[in-house]
Order: sequence, then C-alpha cells, then structure tokens
Amino acid sequence: MIHKFKAKGLNILLDVNSGGVHLIDDVTYDLLDHAQPPFEEECPTKYIDALKTDYSEEEIKESYADIVALYHDKLLFSEDIYGDFANTAVESPIKAMCLHIAHDCNLRCKYCFASTGDFGTGRKLMPLEVGIAAIDFLLEHSIGRENLEVDFFGGEPLMNFEVVKEIVKYARSKEEEYHKNFRFTITTNGMLLTDDKIDYINEEMSNVVLSIDGRKEVNDRMRVKVDGSGCYDRIVDNYKKLVEKRGDKEYYVRGTYTKYNLDFSEDVMHLYNAGFDQVSVEPVMEDESVEYAITEKDLDQIYAEYDKLVDQIAEIKDNGGSINFFHFMIDLDQGPCVIKRLRGCGSGNEYVAITPDGDIYPCHQFVGHEEYCMGNLEQGTFNTGIKKEFAGAHVYSKPTCRDCWAKFYCSGGCNANNYIYNGDIHDAYELSCKIMRKRLECAILSQVRDMLK
Repeated sequence: MIHKFKAKGLNILLDVNSGGVHLIDDVTYDLLDHAQPPFEEECPTKYIDALKTDYSEEEIKESYADIVALYHDKLLFSEDIYGDFANTAVESPIKAMCLHIAHDCNLRCKYCFASTGDFGTGRKLMPLEVGIAAIDFLLEHSIGRENLEVDFFGGEPLMNFEVVKEIVKYARSKEEEYHKNFRFTITTNGMLLTDDKIDYINEEMSNVVLSIDGRKEVNDRMRVKVDGSGCYDRIVDNYKKLVEKRGDKEYYVRGTYTKYNLDFSEDVMHLYNAGFDQVSVEPVMEDESVEYAITEKDLDQIYAEYDKLVDQIAEIKDNGGSINFFHFMIDLDQGPCVIKRLRGCGSGNEYVAITPDGDIYPCHQFVGHEEYCMGNLEQGTFNTGIKKEFAGAHVYSKPTCRDCWAKFYCSGGCNANNYIYNGDIHDAYELSCKIMRKRLECAILSQVRDMLK
C-alpha cells in the first residue's frame, strides 16, 4: 500500500508498510496512478500511452524503472507483515492507570466530556483507601512490567491534592519491594496552583498537562468558572511559573478547538508566544447538533489551519526557536513498536481508569458507560472478558482501518470516540479520521522539509 500527496510544492510518497517516505518528481507521481505490482520488466505501453501527453517516453520509462527498483528493494509496495502480529495481539499485563482522584471540578467547561467533572455520577473525591487499593491492583496486574504509569485525573485533581501526595508516597514505598518504577502525571486546570503545589508537582510528576485553550477570548468562552466568568487571567501566570521552575522535565499545554475558534493556529501561536513550547490542541468531538461542534463543513478550514501551522512552525525553527506541536510529532524511523502501531494507547488492556468508588473502566472516557465497567476494587471483581475484547481491538479488526494508509500512525483511532459516536469500538469515527489524516500529512511534510534544510 502507498499514499501520495502534494504539499507546499513537494510530491511526497509514503510506503505504508515499510514506513519509507520518498520525494518524487511529477512523472513518477502521475505514473503511480497506473503502475501497480506485479511489475513487468519493461514499462508497459499502456502506461506510456496514458502519460505521453505530459511526459516524454524516455521520462516515463526511466520513472518506471525507478519504481520497479524500489519495489525490489522492498521500499515501495512492501509486504504487509503486521497482520501476523495482530493475530497474536493477546491480553497484556496492565502498565498504566488513570486515577480519577476527583469527580468534581471548580470549572464548568462547556465542552467537558465528563459532565463538568462528575462524569454524571455525582460530585465526589477519591478516598485514600481507594487510591491505595488502586496501586495494589496495578502492582498485582503488572507482572512482567517494571515501569508503571499513573495519571492523576479529574475533574480537577488539585481539589484532592493531599490524597494525591499520599498515593504517591504509598506507591514509592512499594517500588523496591516489587521491583517497579512509578512514573506519575497530573492534569490540571491551574486554578488551584500555588507555589507549594508547583514545587511538589515539579519534583514528583514526570509529566504535567496544563489545560488552556489559547487566546483569552477563546479560552474564556468555553472554560468558565462556576459563576460563568473566564479563567484565563487566573491560570496563565500560574502555568508560566510552573514551566519556568520545571526545567527540562516534560510538560505540555493542552487546548481544545471548537467551531468557535476554527482559526486555532492563532491559539497555538498565542501559547507559544506566551512562553509555552510544548503545545497540543485537539478538536472537540461532539454530536453535530451541539452549537460548538465541528462538522464536515468545517474540514476545509481546519485543513487550511494545519497547513498554516506547518509554515508557522518552520518559521520559528528557521529563526532559532523551538516548538513541539504534538500532532506534528511523528516517528519516520519505524517506531513506535509493532504492538503500539496496531493497538495505540492500549485502553482496556494495558491501561485502565479507576473512579472514586473504585470502579474499573477501559479508560477515562468510558467512565459512566456502565456496559464497559470492568469491575470494582472493593468487590475484588475484574472482567477479563472486556479486557480480552480490547486486546483484540486493533487496526485489522476495524474494517475502515484495515485499508487506510494512516493506520500505523493513528493505530485505529480512539476506542472511546468509536464507541460513543458509532456504537462500536471497532468502527472508526470518520470525522476524527479525516482530521487525523490531514495532521499526519502535515507531520510528514514538516519532517521532510526539516530534512531538506
């Protein structure tokens, strides 16, 4: 399988199975509309006839010879070997956990998938005993895994920060006994950040996610306090202080764009100019009936914004600056590992979420969907049937993914989005797919342009 596209005056060719990326001339680009394996030794007359209006016979034959050579070198139309690994995609030890430390929030973000923090289950905080039981569960179910990840999530985790600290303390006390290394992450809206919390987070958290949508008017339209006022002025200085103190440890600011800010490249640049060089801005996923929802009609503008970002980021780098826009970060050197390419985040299999009541779900976005509750810590239950179902959710079990050129980079999309919007974790959500494919083309383009410098 191949995928080719034109961008910024370049003809780019991706060999899907090998991951090889080639820059090609116009004649090769057009010839690939016709030339497919199996290849003959000499260029067939039908190909020459199809292109002779635009190219000479010599150009066409030379291009055909190059295509055949790349094919024999397994760099073009290479064999799909990943299906063999998909068939062995079995249940794995759990290595990561999302702790819903707070089903409560001091913001009322209008697009919140978690029903403004309580996931539709009532506002509550996770008791310490549930957090400790969750760590014990992870230790028990991570046999063979040395490195474990725990993400403190909400709602707003800082509303239950003393319990966060006690859970970290407990987990650290078990590392030597169980021969484990814990890596902690926290996601915050920044409203309760203080100097002491910043210092603790920078000491104990390997990564921190800072929620902000970009420009003040954009952020404050959707990310509002209980009284309806915006939060930008309160959080942006807190974030700057945290990042300044953080040094070289990982962080990123994470925003959401909606129909209200389809010019989201301006928000990315605003965040960069505010001092944040690790930026992620995601499209909202919502039913089309919702006023701020993104629809098919918005795609052309969204695509144009990603194209604009390619140039903006290139300009930053050309001027000696540095920015990581997460959706343009792509590994063209045969990474990540095969299993991650096939299954993505590992939700429901390698990764689970725990609620304040100790209920277990495949990930944070499944919380509240009782049909996917995997068990409960207090009751000692764990549905391995659901775990097996998610272990089998990969790009070859999703019909729309199997023949998609982007499958090894998006890994079949988000299982939660697939379920919420299509009713089946194996049925990829096409609107999300279209945006993802554009982002991937821009990511490939961005790296190709870097290599040409």
